[in-house]
Amino acid sequence: MEKPKVKNVFIQGAITPEFIAKAIAKHQTKTQIGAHDIFLGQVRADEIGGKKVEGIEYSAYEEMANLKFHEIREAAFKRFNLSCMHIYHSTGIVKTGEICLFVFVSSPHRKEVFEALHDVVEEIKKQVPVFGKELFEDDSYQWKVNT
Repeated sequence: MEKPKVKNVFIQGAITPEFIAKAIAKHQTKTQIGAHDIFLGQVRADEIGGKKVEGIEYSAYEEMANLKFHEIREAAFKRFNLSCMHIYHSTGIVKTGEICLFVFVSSPHRKEVFEALHDVVEEIKKQVPVFGKELFEDDSYQWKVNT
């Protein structure tokens, strides 16, 4: 059996607004698409135990995580009528206010993109082995628990 072509979704550091804009602009030539939906995960300045989060340092066993992202993507294509989907996740340090997850779903029709995007983001949070170390202002840290 042929091994699936698994894309590397990881980007070092924050996902920039310029990167997001270019990804959207590339789809202007795909005229069979009628709808896009985007999820942007942003690092929050949570206060935990009286300490403020200044950023999150993301790490992953990338080979395993990329395979999980691939499986989630393929399952969404089987379930929904999608034209394309792009997923990007940060590794390394992402400061509060910066983007760490970018999921971009396209389809001929809007209903599909809304449902697919919701499902994909929920599955990413449940299944993908990406780990976040919450970095506090006093140089201490704790491992993040996905909710």
